[in-house]
Amino acid sequence: MFALVLAAGMSRRLGRPKQVLELDGTPLVCHVADAAQGANLDGVIVVIGAHASEIELALRGRPVYRVFNPHFAQGQGASLAAGIRAMPSTVDAAVVLLADMPQIRSDVISAVVDRWRETQAPALIAQYRAGRGHPVVFDRSVFGDLAKLDSDTGGREILTSLGDLVVGVPVDAVGPPRDVDTEEDWERLQAEWAGSRR
Repeated sequence: MFALVLAAGMSRRLGRPKQVLELDGTPLVCHVADAAQGANLDGVIVVIGAHASEIELALRGRPVYRVFNPHFAQGQGASLAAGIRAMPSTVDAAVVLLADMPQIRSDVISAVVDRWRETQAPALIAQYRAGRGHPVVFDRSVFGDLAKLDSDTGGREILTSLGDLVVGVPVDAVGPPRDVDTEEDWERLQAEWAGSRR
């Protein structure tokens, strides 16, 4: 099982590379990569595209593989496809994470991964008390479909097509981690992060 961290986005709405915004002195993409490293996984792939040099610099020294997606402007689906195509042939599943969700926790990643190991379901998603959200695990049986994605919907269309075959995994947390799309999102995340550490 590998983690696939999607970090190729252009940050259009924010207007600056959100992947390298620093929270507690650590870039967002590194918070996510570190959470993946803390789970029981065989490797971590970070898909880069826009702002590649800044993200490469931020990740320096971390034991992760980097994959460049030349089609990053097509959106999240194209980045997910690029990461899936770069997976070693021995990888039997991938847990998908987003670079702008630094609140993702290693124990939550592990819970979804462990459930996949028990069920071998085609897809699993964390079930928070407030609803479903990242991380998502995809079994190798759907890698072929994921590798063809080229839209901005990411893996949602695959999850929709699988319907009841998607397994929800209850996790010990109130709500899914927030992402950062706007300055308001960034300000709210910083306030929540500071509040959680008081």
